[in-house]
Amino acid sequence: MRRRITTYLSLCLIAIVVLSSCAPKKTNVYYQNIDEVLNNNEKLINFETKLQPDDLLMIIVSAEDVESAAPFNLVNSMTTNPNSPERGGQVQQQLYLIDAKGNIEFPIIGTLNLGGLTRSEAISLIKGKVQRYLNNPIINLRIMNFKITVQGEVVRPGVHTVNSERLTLPEALALSGDMTIYGKRENILIIRENNGQRTYNRVDMTKADFLNSPYYFLNQNDIVYVEPNKTRINSSAVGPNISVGISALSLLVTILALTIRK
Repeated sequence: MRRRITTYLSLCLIAIVVLSSCAPKKTNVYYQNIDEVLNNNEKLINFETKLQPDDLLMIIVSAEDVESAAPFNLVNSMTTNPNSPERGGQVQQQLYLIDAKGNIEFPIIGTLNLGGLTRSEAISLIKGKVQRYLNNPIINLRIMNFKITVQGEVVRPGVHTVNSERLTLPEALALSGDMTIYGKRENILIIRENNGQRTYNRVDMTKADFLNSPYYFLNQNDIVYVEPNKTRINSSAVGPNISVGISALSLLVTILALTIRK
């Protein structure tokens, strides 16, 4: 009888440890139907981020006649470092800030509305205006403050500023150290602003279908939130460390076993 009770208590302890440490594959593994998606032979999404208010743009106009192109470029500013012994200066490229209406003030040309345009569309617009004054102008445009925010159940939540204008959701999560084991991979929230309207969208990363969705590529200023799963919520409600409870239960089983033997 004593042996049966001891065996029963030991099995209960093992079951609790296994259930608390294991998670089903379907909620933790990414791209579970990747073969089905690849077999569809769908073309890759041709993505370009759209310019929006508060974007900082570097725009450089070049032409064969360098002197003729100079008036279309912002004058570089000289900054000094007061902490430097040489008190030397550093040339800094001035940037265009898109205002709340989507406009910038461009030399010679005046007001240009770039809000809502892709990079290639903005380049075409500027080139069309500049080529009235220059032959074969070359326009170089780049977003200098492309950033996204990652919150929730990731290793390193925070704001990430990147040099690229094409950032995917997996890349953003990788910048944050990936999701923790407690993150809900099937219900990732993406908060996005389009034309002054805020949208809320859910992405299931356990299904590879999202690779072809509009939210595979992130837009400037997107917010990615990884919701905690039930295990995290329940462990937070019970206590900060569930292992303490398991250790206490293990001690109780040991005491009961010794008592029964006596």
